[in-house]
Amino acid sequence: MAAAVLTLALILSVFVLVFLFFFPLGRGAVYVPSAPRKAVRIARMAGAAPGQRAADLGSGDGRILIALARRGAEAHGYEVNPVLMLVSRAAIRRAGLGGRAFVGPRLPARVRAGREVLRRPGRSTAGLAVVHWRSFWRADLSRFDAITLFQGSFIMRRLERKIRRELRPGARVISDFWAFPTLVPETRDGTLYRYRVDQEDRHS
Repeated sequence: MAAAVLTLALILSVFVLVFLFFFPLGRGAVYVPSAPRKAVRIARMAGAAPGQRAADLGSGDGRILIALARRGAEAHGYEVNPVLMLVSRAAIRRAGLGGRAFVGPRLPARVRAGREVLRRPGRSTAGLAVVHWRSFWRADLSRFDAITLFQGSFIMRRLERKIRRELRPGARVISDFWAFPTLVPETRDGTLYRYRVDQEDRHS
């Protein structure tokens, strides 16, 4: 009996290590959840508001998405870990924010093209949170007004190039802990950096 329990515990430990920590290696940071109060600070710093679109790159358990949506934004999360995608989907539904999960770009074409904002019927003051089971490297960030992220130093240079190339002027980027190599933050609050993309920042 003891051997069976030990074996089960070992299997569960390996499962956790693989899906929460090793799974994203090479694509982004390992899973490190933000404290609830920090998630609220991030959403506020991002300027999330009704009528705006925000994206969390590597959305984990969905708590930042929920914070963004509670401020009225249409919040999109990009998460490659299927376990975290399911966890965040459940959390968003419990929050009453119309959570749905998509494998790939299965939103309506008019929404993907930025011609229409998703809204939850009867809730004009609350946003919508959507989790995409896909890598943010494959996402087109040009339609977002704000981006939030916690990544690692090893991808910040590459991510900066993507942000410069895709985000429109005026878009805000909130990075927790890690700064971009050459972008200059307009403000800092503890470990949070806020950047604003200007016309001169954009290049291919």
